[in-house]
Amino acid sequence: MNAPFKTETLPEWNLADLYAGRDDPKIETDLAAAKVANDELASLEGLFLQARGEPERLGVLLDRGIRLYEQATNGLWGVGAYAGLAASTARDDPAWAKFEADLRARSSAIAAESLFFSLELNQLEDGELEAALKAYPAAARWIPWLRRLRLSRPHELTPDLERYIVDRGPAVSNWVRLYDETLAKLQAKVGDETLTLPEALNRLSDPDGKRRKAAADGLAKALEGRASTQGLVLNTLAFEKQVEDRWRRFENPAQSRHLANEVDADAVDALEQAVVEAYPRLSHRYYALKAKVMGRKTLDYWDRNAPLTAAAPRTYDWTEAKAVVLDSFQALAPKFADTAATFFDKPWIDARPRAGKQSGAYSHPVTAERHPYVFMNYMGERRDVLTLAHELGHAVHQTLCAPLGTLLADTPLTLAETASIFGEGLVFDRLLAEATPKDRMGLLAGKIEDGLNTVVRQIAFHRFERRFHEARKDGELSPDQIGRLWVEVMAESLGPAVTLNEGYEHYWAYVSHFVHAPFYVYAYAFGDLLVRGLMEKRREDPETFAPLYEDLLAAGGTRTYVEALKPFGLNPREKAFWAAGCAQLERLVDEFEALV
Repeated sequence: MNAPFKTETLPEWNLADLYAGRDDPKIETDLAAAKVANDELASLEGLFLQARGEPERLGVLLDRGIRLYEQATNGLWGVGAYAGLAASTARDDPAWAKFEADLRARSSAIAAESLFFSLELNQLEDGELEAALKAYPAAARWIPWLRRLRLSRPHELTPDLERYIVDRGPAVSNWVRLYDETLAKLQAKVGDETLTLPEALNRLSDPDGKRRKAAADGLAKALEGRASTQGLVLNTLAFEKQVEDRWRRFENPAQSRHLANEVDADAVDALEQAVVEAYPRLSHRYYALKAKVMGRKTLDYWDRNAPLTAAAPRTYDWTEAKAVVLDSFQALAPKFADTAATFFDKPWIDARPRAGKQSGAYSHPVTAERHPYVFMNYMGERRDVLTLAHELGHAVHQTLCAPLGTLLADTPLTLAETASIFGEGLVFDRLLAEATPKDRMGLLAGKIEDGLNTVVRQIAFHRFERRFHEARKDGELSPDQIGRLWVEVMAESLGPAVTLNEGYEHYWAYVSHFVHAPFYVYAYAFGDLLVRGLMEKRREDPETFAPLYEDLLAAGGTRTYVEALKPFGLNPREKAFWAAGCAQLERLVDEFEALV
C-alpha cells in the first residue's frame, strides 16, 4: 500500500442498516412492497387524462399518483443502493456483480409498469396542471418535481419506444459494469510492486520524482493493455447515446444533461468560455511557476500534482482528519459539524483501500428514508483530507434535505456539488490559517492545484467529451485516435510548461465519468466557481450567511440554481459571474508568485 500508515485500521462501512446480506429476506419483502405501490400506480393509467376537465379530481389524482411513485422509488432505490454499495468494494467478486446486475434487471422490470405515468402527465397542458394544483392545494408541494418532469416533454417518445428503452436498460448498463470491473482488476507493475489504480494515481503525488515516473510509466502500460476494452465501451455507449438523442430530438449530446441539471446551455457555454479564456492566466502561468520552483524548465505530466520539494509531505491519520473536518464545519455552524460527526460515530464510511475496491469517492444518498453512506480510498495525504470534507459535505447536504422526501430532495448536479466543494474550502482555510510561513507555499500550491483540477481540468474533460462525441458521428474511434484527441485537449488546458510524455495518451481510459455520467464533469467547475462566490458572501457577513446557506441545502431540488442563488445576490447566467470566480483563483496564483 502507498500510504503513510497502516490502512488496515481505517473504517469500513456496515451496510446492515440496509440489508444483512444478499440472502436477507427483507430484500424480497421490499421489492414486493415496491411492486405493490407501482401496480397501484399503474391502475391509475388513463384517469389523469379523464380528469383534465375536473381540476379538484385531477389534483387529488396527482397527489396520490406522485406519492405512490415515490413509495415505489424508495423501495427500488433502497435495494439498488445496497447492491451498488456492496459491489463497489468487491469488484473482483463475481457473486456481487451478478447480484447487482440481477437486481438492476428486476427493478427495471417493476418500474417499467408505471412508465405511462410521466408520459400521461406530460400530455396535460400547463393550464390544466395549474388549475388542479390550485383546486387541491395539498398537491402543490410537487410543483418542483412537475417542473423538472415537464422539461423532458418535448423529448419524449411513444409509450412503446419508452418501454423498449427501459427494458433494454439493464443490458446497456452492463457496458458500465465491464468498464468498472476492468479498472478494478487493473494492476500497475511498478518496480517490485503491484499497485491498484487508486494506489498508482496516489503515487503520482509522491515526493520522489523517480517513484512518480515509475508509477506513471507502470500505470500508462497497464492502461494501454486495457485501452481496447475501455475504447469499445466508450464507442458503444456513445453510439447508443447518438441513437437515443436522435430519436428524442436533442440538438447536441450534452442537452439531456443540461435538462437533468435544470441549467441553461448558455450558462454552461459562458462557464466554458470564461475558463478557457483564463487558461493562460491560471494553469499555463501556474505550471510555469511551479517548474521554476522545482528548478525545471518544464514539468513532466507526473509532476503536475507533485509536492514542491522532495521532503515528505505532511500526512494525517484518520483521527487527525476527523478533527480537522469537524472543526472546520463547526466554524460554519454547529449543525453542520454535528451532522457530519454522525458518520464517524456510525459505520457509515468506507475509507480503507483494498483489492477489489473501485477507485474514486462518493456519498450515496440511498433514499430520503435512509441515511447516506460515504465511500473513499484514504491514503493520509492532504488531498485525502479534502476529499473526506468533500464527501461529508455531500452527506450533510443529503441529510438536511431528506425531510423533503426522495423526489424533492433529489438535487441537480449543479447544486449537488455546492456543499461538497464548500466543505473542501472550509478545511483548506483552516489548514492555511494554521500553516507556518515555511508550509504556506506548499499549501497554496495544493489549493491552486485542487482548483485547477476542479475547474480547468474538468472543463478540459468536458471539451474532450464534446469532441469525442462529435468525432464518433463519423464512425468508431480507435484507442489511438481517442488518445490523440485526449492529448490535444489536455495540452491546450495545461499549457507549454507541462510535457505530455509518451504514455499519457492512454490516461483517458480511467476517467469513469465519461462512462457513468456523460457530460457530468462541467458540474464540478460549475460548483467550484459557484462556491467561490458563496464563500465571498460568507466572508462579507458570516452570521447572515449561515442560515441562508442551510436553507439553500435544505431546499434540495425544489429550487433552480438561479432561484437558489438569488438570496445571495448572485446571478450565474452572467459570464461575469464565472469570470469573477476565475479571478479569485488567479489571485491565489498571484499570492503564490509573490512567494516564488
